[in-house]
Amino acid sequence: MSDGPGAIVVGTGFGVLTHLRALRQAGFDVRAIVGRDVEKARARAALFEVPHGLDSLDEALSLSGVDVVAVSTPPHTHAEIVLAAIAAGRHVLCEKPFARDAAEGARMLEAAERAGIVHRLGCEFRFATAQALATRAVRSGMIGAPRLATFLFQMPALADPAAEVPDWWRRAEEGGGWLGAYASHVIDQVRTTVGEISGVSASLGQVADREDAPRSWTAEDTYSVHFRTDSGVDGILQSSAAVRGPFAVCTRFAGTEGTLWIEGDDVHVADARGQRRLEVPDDLRLPPPSPPPAELLSTTYDGLHAMGIDLGPYTRLYEEFRRRLAGEPAGRDPRPASFADGVAIQRVLDAIRTSSREARWVPTGLADPA
Repeated sequence: MSDGPGAIVVGTGFGVLTHLRALRQAGFDVRAIVGRDVEKARARAALFEVPHGLDSLDEALSLSGVDVVAVSTPPHTHAEIVLAAIAAGRHVLCEKPFARDAAEGARMLEAAERAGIVHRLGCEFRFATAQALATRAVRSGMIGAPRLATFLFQMPALADPAAEVPDWWRRAEEGGGWLGAYASHVIDQVRTTVGEISGVSASLGQVADREDAPRSWTAEDTYSVHFRTDSGVDGILQSSAAVRGPFAVCTRFAGTEGTLWIEGDDVHVADARGQRRLEVPDDLRLPPPSPPPAELLSTTYDGLHAMGIDLGPYTRLYEEFRRRLAGEPAGRDPRPASFADGVAIQRVLDAIRTSSREARWVPTGLADPA
């Protein structure tokens, strides 16, 4: 048992694959795993030598020494769990997508601010080496004033309609779909790198033929979004999780004095001096990815986390969380995401869904702070 702050993990999937391991590496004492299936919660608690496997959040919140609640459950369940944790006086880290819509997210933010608890959002890739370095470089003016941004990602995970993924990924009414699962990360990257997204024109759809899927899909597996930022950047977000063949990836920022792009863990810049790879400063280096135990990897969804690439960034996020609990100021570079960021991301997601449904340009109402 660690002598660090006590934590409970709500969620037996990604919560165990990544949150539990990152909490421990950051020095937290994980006291309980909470899930809908008590036998699964107990089995996973036993595997990781966690004292309690429970199906009752109230019981977990009543355990002695619990300071933090890590919420890694479907988005339509976040509000109930987060509000209960806040009412119990616990600090909270909540997964993304934050809520079903911005209004629901705003209720959680208001409750957290009123209670004075520390609140964080699971935008762990702010701490990923390449993303953090790219954001730092763009914001430093390395490519001049940013003018164009491109984010492309295609992969085959959902090309098979029978792919085993959490039910919420299938259901738009539960805040699900590939938009919430993946685009929320990219929207956060846009916001932290080139400013708030002020408006969008979008299309949501399905590439895979799902007529014979064993369970109905009401959510998208593909999105295309044209966006503009308050700072004057024009951009494209396009991604599909249902495109057969090799992965296709492009993350690129073009500015008045140069272009920056990410290739794997490397960041490159081209400007009047030529092309070069940026050196990684020591404070942005992470340990190599660490896969979760193989016996926990059985579904398509589990396979998406088989490399353990989330563990290093999440450990950094929880290390910052622990320092904040100790009274230290929040980190600034990378700055951790809070519930306020969750609401802002949700406003962009809401605008994308409205644009796709109504076939029009939709303002988000977001603007960069003066």
